[in-house]
Amino acid sequence: QVQLVESGGGLVQAGGSLRLSCAASGRTFSSYAMGWFRQAPGKEREFVAVINYFGANTYYSDSVKGRFTISRDNAKNKVYLQMNSLKPEDTAVFYCAATSKYSTLYDSRQYEYWGQGTQVTVSS
Repeated sequence: QVQLVESGGGLVQAGGSLRLSCAASGRTFSSYAMGWFRQAPGKEREFVAVINYFGANTYYSDSVKGRFTISRDNAKNKVYLQMNSLKPEDTAVFYCAATSKYSTLYDSRQYEYWGQGTQVTVSS
């Protein structure tokens, strides 16, 4: 079992920045690729970013590429999402998730463990 707890959400003006954190406990953190997803009201959960087991590879959705950066610290059992140049359309509940899978990691169905989510609201 892996337990995930997100933090760092809040209210920010358009153009601002936030850094989300996800703390993991349980089984070996470095055994899992870690992803961030988000869900806006009335919309389906969508992929944001993923980082592989040792942080060597990252992948982003087109909507956040160049603005968001995913990173991880395996010594601290944490994964981060640095969000810059935020837009009102980034408003959503952001979730971190863990997977032991190796492919199609943009697909939420590949993830075995999920956090409870943290709200990000970007005002215009």
